[in-house]
Amino acid sequence: MDAQPSITLNGNTFSFTPGETILEVARRHDIDIPTLCHLKRATPTGACRICMVEVEGARTLLAACATPAADNMVVHTESPKVVDARKAILRLMLSSGNHNCAVRGGDDEDWTAFQLRVQKDDGSDALCPVWGDCELQNLAYRYQVSGERFPAVETPYPMETVNPFIVRDFSRCILCGRCVQACNDVQVNHAINFGYRGSVTKIVASGDRPLKDSNCVFCGECVQACPVGALVEKDVRYRHRPWEMKKVRTTCSYCGVGCQMILHVKENQVVKVTGAQDVPPNWGSLCVKGRFGFNFIASPDRLKTPLVKENGAFREATWEEALDKVTEKLQEIKDRHGSDSIGVLASARTTNEENYLAQKFTRAVLKTNNIDHCARL
Repeated sequence: MDAQPSITLNGNTFSFTPGETILEVARRHDIDIPTLCHLKRATPTGACRICMVEVEGARTLLAACATPAADNMVVHTESPKVVDARKAILRLMLSSGNHNCAVRGGDDEDWTAFQLRVQKDDGSDALCPVWGDCELQNLAYRYQVSGERFPAVETPYPMETVNPFIVRDFSRCILCGRCVQACNDVQVNHAINFGYRGSVTKIVASGDRPLKDSNCVFCGECVQACPVGALVEKDVRYRHRPWEMKKVRTTCSYCGVGCQMILHVKENQVVKVTGAQDVPPNWGSLCVKGRFGFNFIASPDRLKTPLVKENGAFREATWEEALDKVTEKLQEIKDRHGSDSIGVLASARTTNEENYLAQKFTRAVLKTNNIDHCARL
């Protein structure tokens, strides 16, 4: 029997399965190799170059996310050469666009002018909308770098705010391609891709149209994949910070798939929803209803007490009075016109269990099969 191949990472030897990349072997053994472009369930591209590692015998640094592990390979994930390369890449990213996460230090006057310009572009006097939840910011602090060493490069594309769910801030896009992979490889919607070339490269929808005029279905997979502040939920942007929210895992109630989701709760209200990563059946993905269809939960238009209609107007009633009215009227209609004269509409906004009870009541109590479900928002 052939011996299982092994790889040495930072002086420790590990076995691996042929076909695994250096990054996969490292993460399986809790060795941190930072990435910005890598996305699970998508083909690795090595585009961001942040995951570069030093492999003994190789002429250049190699991208850990795209390099297959080889038997007897010796890898250094934080050597001086690797750290220097990561710092240079981060400096270039931070110098391009409105990355105002307090990592452009130096001269106070330059910082003030830069910050004022960012505030004007953002329409907010607060720091970056994903402050505290940005992978680029985390790496800038980790490697203690800023973008001031290189001339600031402004983005020629204005912010897109015309669609109802997502703000597209091209000034914070680092062109890592994760949104493109999330759309094309994971969700298979093929709504966005890279457009143009060189310094004017841009993530575009078909015909470089706004998302609302494209074939985007607003599943929000691109937002969840974005490692920076280029794609942010419109209702969350500058309103809620990650440290203000509590995360609660639950099951989406919109259909029978059972997608696992994370509710981001602030002051007892759901303000954001993300897919629960690495768990079946959805593995982090959600549809437009699951991700964005939650505002009804705390809607001020929701009824809090039963209403009874008298003389053409509604008045508040007790539950006992309302239920007695419903029983009386349903029985009256049933006796006069028969069970099939009654129909029941269930709701997409209630749980499967509640909808099951609705159909059971309809069939067992009202004695009719006239029950339907909108299955939409």
